[in-house]
Amino acid sequence: MMQNSQASEVARPLGRVLGLDVGARRIGVAVTDPLGITAQGLATIQRQNKRLDYAQLDAVIQQYEVQEIVVGYPLRLSGEAGIQAEKMTLFAEDLKKRFQLPVHLFDERLTSAEANRVLRESEISIEKRAKAVDRMAAVLILQSWMETRSSQRLRAASEGA
Repeated sequence: MMQNSQASEVARPLGRVLGLDVGARRIGVAVTDPLGITAQGLATIQRQNKRLDYAQLDAVIQQYEVQEIVVGYPLRLSGEAGIQAEKMTLFAEDLKKRFQLPVHLFDERLTSAEANRVLRESEISIEKRAKAVDRMAAVLILQSWMETRSSQRLRAASEGA
């Protein structure tokens, strides 16, 4: 009985995690529930300038008491880092300095395509879909990161047992 509770504690992050799908015009935003089980989309941030973008992110971080941040890392389909990946590396470093929180880059290949597919299947209008795709991509990035981290921690715990 004790092993099950240890496994679930090992698999969950401490505090909420913020997920970001960063684009040139918008930042898709998602946050985990307090237990770190699911990811929910929040309002998309319309990018204006660095100061205002960070002020909006700061408000979300404070409101949800975020302890970690996950930023989508746009690798090429080949797995190589390109210009966009380099930009996200710099953005992640800036977040880490500004908010003093752990920041993780997570491979986001195909999340925008998956978000579009999910939204297309939900039969919402093209206008609403365009507004929701960044939020959905952030949710998919964060959910995938949580699943990957959970499986890595469970594997590490079982190897240590």
